[in-house]
Amino acid sequence: MQIKKLVVATACIAGLTALTGCNAAEDNKPASAAAPAQPAGKIMAVVNGVPIPQEELNVLEQDRSAQGQPINDQAIAAMRDSLINGEILAQQAQKKGIDKTSNFQMHLQLAKTQMLAQAFIADYVRANPVSEDAMKAEYNRVKAMMGTKEYEVSHILVDNEAEARSIIAQLNKKAKFSELAKKDSKDASASNGGQLGWIAPANLVKEFADAMVQLKKGEYTKEPVHTKYGWHIIKVDDIRDLKFPAYDQVKNQLRTDLEQQEIRKLISDLRASAKIE
Repeated sequence: MQIKKLVVATACIAGLTALTGCNAAEDNKPASAAAPAQPAGKIMAVVNGVPIPQEELNVLEQDRSAQGQPINDQAIAAMRDSLINGEILAQQAQKKGIDKTSNFQMHLQLAKTQMLAQAFIADYVRANPVSEDAMKAEYNRVKAMMGTKEYEVSHILVDNEAEARSIIAQLNKKAKFSELAKKDSKDASASNGGQLGWIAPANLVKEFADAMVQLKKGEYTKEPVHTKYGWHIIKVDDIRDLKFPAYDQVKNQLRTDLEQQEIRKLISDLRASAKIE
């Protein structure tokens, strides 16, 4: 993430996006006093004698672009107005002494901490980009894990083995699976006759998946299946080949997932080496 994202998040009144604007005005004198020193570089606007650097607008444009949002005249005008509004309101807050309150100072410190944390993560991701080889390896791993088939499956979930065996006995006597599911299943799928839809085995708990893949189309388990959720009777309504998406279709998601894995490992390693009391 970019640093400015937190700046944007903290300015929720009138579309404010400029925590930097608050900081810029923090030590400035009122407009009636001597004009503040002009910052180096181009000035975007001057509000009551307080300059807003063009660089602030540039940062917002960069963040918008990084998020895949369009940069056009309308967007630039809106961001410019947002920075000006932020400066105006920040000045009013200073006049009332809000910037000196303990609550504001605590929020400012929290914002700074979060911005620094996000900046560090963004810097780490830039310095350690996910390689094409790593993405392809992850793609192949997930593809192998998902298998080649997916199943349209229904189930009935009950609390104990005796209940499950009683339901199986009723099915053996030609009772309708969907009606028993609606009547006896404690799963949320009960209202839909126990239907779970199309599922790949890798997306299910092992005990359920192992029993499911042994069934042919139209069959149900003749023995109850026990998982951490309870006791299941499983029925396979249909089977088809699994159409796994092409690498290029999921490449960006793979990159994001691998980046998140690296960030979690980074935080875990840093916590392990930190002195936390």
